[in-house]
Amino acid sequence: MTVKVVQLADLVGGRVLGDGEVEITGAATIRDARPGDITLADDKKLMRKLAACDASAALVTAEFESQEKPLIVVDDVHAAFTKVVEHFCPPRVQKRIGISPAAFISESATLGDDVDVHPGATVGDDVTIGHGCTLHPGVHVMAGSKVGDNVTVFPGAVLYEHTVVGDRCIIHANAIIGAYGFGYDMVDGQHKLSAQLGYVVLEDDVEVGAATTIDRGTYGPTIVGQGTKVDNQVMIAHNCLIGKHNMICSQVGIAGSVTTGDYVVMAGQVGIRDHVQVGDKAILAAKAGIIGSVPEGTVYVGSPATPMREQRQIQGAIARLPEMRKTVQRLEKTIAAQTEDAEPAADKDAA
Repeated sequence: MTVKVVQLADLVGGRVLGDGEVEITGAATIRDARPGDITLADDKKLMRKLAACDASAALVTAEFESQEKPLIVVDDVHAAFTKVVEHFCPPRVQKRIGISPAAFISESATLGDDVDVHPGATVGDDVTIGHGCTLHPGVHVMAGSKVGDNVTVFPGAVLYEHTVVGDRCIIHANAIIGAYGFGYDMVDGQHKLSAQLGYVVLEDDVEVGAATTIDRGTYGPTIVGQGTKVDNQVMIAHNCLIGKHNMICSQVGIAGSVTTGDYVVMAGQVGIRDHVQVGDKAILAAKAGIIGSVPEGTVYVGSPATPMREQRQIQGAIARLPEMRKTVQRLEKTIAAQTEDAEPAADKDAA
């Protein structure tokens, strides 16, 4: 498939700088681009790399200057590049298969219209599945669960009993929703599993990454708020109340009974201790160890985490430690020399 730069500009609503008649045969990132490809650059810092790469054209923002290769100037580079990639490689439309005879559907389950249940999937007693849902192979939806409309559950995911999933949610492969919380009582010298009578609620438009685990509440729900996106291999423990539109990156671990506000961002490998509150729009930097509540709108860094300004001072002091150590050694030598000089004078005065 060959198109001209000017045709791609029409497709994405962009403005051409340079030769709009150059022919384009594909799309790739700067690192992978070859002659005939169109690439993208969303930051002026990439101007030198863009000039050096083999791409025949590029999608850029208005801050870019003209180059030897033609440019298409757009407001949103990534949205435009998505359209271009889809033009060259249209996404495969999955065929509707309906209810596979190799799936198990309980007689007491209720399924909406246009539902696909793939081979090996299991839908338990008294489960409700909304319209337009897709359950991929090996999915298990256990008794009493309720799944909203247009939900996709990828292979191997498990929804424990009484899980509630809102509309348009996406649950990726091998995610576990509603596992027992890690709570035990000491009885007669043994750890006895505490009550596990709760469940999990995923509100509308939540996405749960692959191999992520969200534990049920002890008596009531663990809730993940509307629009929140959870990356792969995240752990959300029992009784947590996660706010709306949070972004939770890979390998985050959230202990029990944590509450977060709306629009919170947790970068990779953040760890949050139990019963902590995180305010609206707080940002927790990568590997932050949160041991106390975080005020809204703040950025916390480090382990144990502190506000960014304080952490910069701490890291600055740590960076100066080798120099400070040498200074202390010089001072010790100076004090020792002065002490040795003073001792003979004191002996002379005593005589």
